[in-house]
Amino acid sequence: MSLDGMPHPYYPLDAQIKGYVANEATIFNLLGAASIVAMSLLGATFTLVTIARPSLNHADRLAILWFVLSGAIHCVFEGYFMLNHDRMASAQDLIGQLWKEYALSDSRYLTSDTLVLCMETMTVLLWGPLCLWVAYTIFSRSSLRHPLQMTACMAHLYGDSLYYATSLFDHYANDRPYSRPEPYYFWVYYFLMNFIWIVIPLYYFVQSVRAVSNAFQRLTDLSKERKLQ
Repeated sequence: MSLDGMPHPYYPLDAQIKGYVANEATIFNLLGAASIVAMSLLGATFTLVTIARPSLNHADRLAILWFVLSGAIHCVFEGYFMLNHDRMASAQDLIGQLWKEYALSDSRYLTSDTLVLCMETMTVLLWGPLCLWVAYTIFSRSSLRHPLQMTACMAHLYGDSLYYATSLFDHYANDRPYSRPEPYYFWVYYFLMNFIWIVIPLYYFVQSVRAVSNAFQRLTDLSKERKLQ
């Protein structure tokens, strides 16, 4: 039940959700609109990077697209949650309805859960801007690229792990599930959509570790060569 006594579709069924109003748009319309926005952002970014830095290799262009997309999602999409967490249940704008759809897999986003709110606030204020900074360091071929990239990736890995751990602990240890029982919501919304931010950051984290390690190894080898001269 919502706080005003109206039924809602979220789990647990006794979750106190303020002013819940069902979405006006269908899931297909919501995902279609979100896809158009994301593809427009990626297309514009790719075009600008190609024109401004044509010598940039394909792998670095893909990395820029990933960090720009992550930064935009953190700052805009999750920024909306940070600012509107206490009134999202009645929202009918695109982002609000997308959050209500996702909350079917984790109702904590509609109850101003302390951990989720604090974690998302840090993501908006710190990790979103950092992702955009990483994208710029790749574009500008800055020496700060790999230290910053490692930091951003570690933040994602830690945050996602904590997100999974707290939700699953409540589910299995406290018998308090936040996801609806249909497998689609758990495996696609909750698991898969968040797992992306483990797999890809892990790849770029390993890439940066190797780059830093190789740089120190070359420095060590150069130092040994100088001593032998």
